[in-house]
Amino acid sequence: MPTTANAIAMKTMQAAYLPGNSTTVLKEVPIPEPGHGEVLLRVKACTICGSDIRCIYHEHLGKGPEGYQGVIAGHEPAGQIIKAGPGCRRFQEGDRVIVYHISGCGVCNDCRRGYMISCTSEKYRRAYGWQRDGGMAEYLLAEEKDLVLLPDELSYADGAQVACGFGTVYEGLEKIGISGNDAVLITGLGPVGLATGMLCRALGAQLIIGIDVVEERLRLAKQLDLCDHVLPFGPDNVVQVRALTAGQGVERAVDCSAHHAARETAVRATRKWGRIVLLGEGGSMGINPSPDLIHDQKTLYGSWVTSTWLMEELVERLVRWHLHPADLITHRFALDRAADAYALMASGKCGKVAVCFDEELNA
Repeated sequence: MPTTANAIAMKTMQAAYLPGNSTTVLKEVPIPEPGHGEVLLRVKACTICGSDIRCIYHEHLGKGPEGYQGVIAGHEPAGQIIKAGPGCRRFQEGDRVIVYHISGCGVCNDCRRGYMISCTSEKYRRAYGWQRDGGMAEYLLAEEKDLVLLPDELSYADGAQVACGFGTVYEGLEKIGISGNDAVLITGLGPVGLATGMLCRALGAQLIIGIDVVEERLRLAKQLDLCDHVLPFGPDNVVQVRALTAGQGVERAVDCSAHHAARETAVRATRKWGRIVLLGEGGSMGINPSPDLIHDQKTLYGSWVTSTWLMEELVERLVRWHLHPADLITHRFALDRAADAYALMASGKCGKVAVCFDEELNA
């Protein structure tokens, strides 16, 4: 690992940017210096999120919290602190950390609850890889308050997976509750859907059904034993799910697709008194409230990322469960091949894709 002295001596680093035309640009930029309450990380792993593809990579479509401001890309980083600025209270040089990917004002109601994702300050809310420099670089400047300790039992790639995807899934599953009593439907088996399957297994779900339109994703979900049954997306999915659940439907459903028809399937394939959570961003949805929800006493949740405290709880649970989110990473690339990493992720024919450094590159 490069030492602090080496990092300072080098002065510059490589970093990846997304111009919004389905390409990736590498630039040589100065290595930042941590100020008060900040740390400088040696990035070890940074995974690519579906929102990077949806809102930035192909075209800069995002507005507000999803508005990309031409910064270094990547909002799912984990790394090691090589320098701590003055005023740091908990973390120090050498610590292994995950970066919660939104830096909030810290004093609004949502930030005080730990939900910096929902920070209401237009001036101070800045997401890594969106409005402030992210993790697709050799080094990352982060605020100490945005860090979650990464235990030695988990790899940096595990940590990168927690930074957004697994944290988002855990939040949603905590809202609807998952246990051994539940059959679970997952619509959309991209990286978030695969993470849902992995966590549902750990939480005790005995029957997990997955739906996707991409054959490679269906195959991967079965190979990793994340789903008991996988169904190609189609108009008969509700009937098929009911056939697998004694005609009743599932107790819990999780939409990770953001596709209107898949969301409608998730709602209609859920049995009476069941719960549904929407995790996939964007798109639309068309349901008839009375027959689809009200008359069957169903509850529909929306869930956006997670809190810092629940992310810390998830890290503790992963160690307890001997669970490794990095198992869902199917491809690792060096930073100089970031263009290939983003192109593969955009194809959808993969699991999770990561840009890695040092020991994580060949793990």
